[in-house]
Amino acid sequence: MTPPPVWPPIDKIVVLIPTYNERENIALIVSRLRAAVPAADVLVLDDNSPDGTGAVADRLAVGDAQVKVLHRTSKDGLGAAYLAGFDLALERGYDVLVEMDADGSHQPEQLPSLLAALGDADVVLGSRWVPGGSVVNWPIHRKALSRGGNLYVRALLGMPIGDATGGFRAYRASALRTLDLQDVASLGYCFQVDLVWRVVLAGLTVVEVPITFVERTIGDSKMSQDIVKESLRKITMWGARYRLGQVRSLLHREPLWHQLRN
Repeated sequence: MTPPPVWPPIDKIVVLIPTYNERENIALIVSRLRAAVPAADVLVLDDNSPDGTGAVADRLAVGDAQVKVLHRTSKDGLGAAYLAGFDLALERGYDVLVEMDADGSHQPEQLPSLLAALGDADVVLGSRWVPGGSVVNWPIHRKALSRGGNLYVRALLGMPIGDATGGFRAYRASALRTLDLQDVASLGYCFQVDLVWRVVLAGLTVVEVPITFVERTIGDSKMSQDIVKESLRKITMWGARYRLGQVRSLLHREPLWHQLRN
């Protein structure tokens, strides 16, 4: 019998918060986060926001040594911002890297439950679509789009994840080091699906924790039809490759994981 995995204790935690035009939200979300998990550091990833978000983040960093800011020169997408943040955080020796939005949709007060679940996991997803999870202030069509998108992901990729598109999650650094992050080309919102798909293929342990997602009340959503189309196109491509790999595996008796990694 294979012994159960043993996860090392968690010491250093950093919360990565990508920003673009979130000047009215960033101070509030950082304040709530510092109160909810005082031991965690905060790394704001600002994509050269024209509204001055970066300057607000700099002022927060001056007043709090646990707040850092990474200024990026252009708006290259959510995935690019997180990958830059991952590189910096891994270089600085953090044990856990957390993804969280700046607009208040991810409640910092729920982060302790995600961190607690890392005691038995490599990656923890804050999930809207598992029992106990919920969404506040979304119209029916947004709920249908999100639920339908996750059903599509599960159908094409065969991935047993209830909410693969959510952006509130915690990774052990050891899990991210297992992945080939240099090979990640998904820079938009499908980055979240890409990362958890790679985690599943790597055989790592994923746990979903129910969260309450609250639609932003300040500022404009970054979601658009172009983002949805890009995600649909890439997930369809990955799914086609995955299903073709299953067929080849049956015909040639080559392990599917080997095909997908090569």
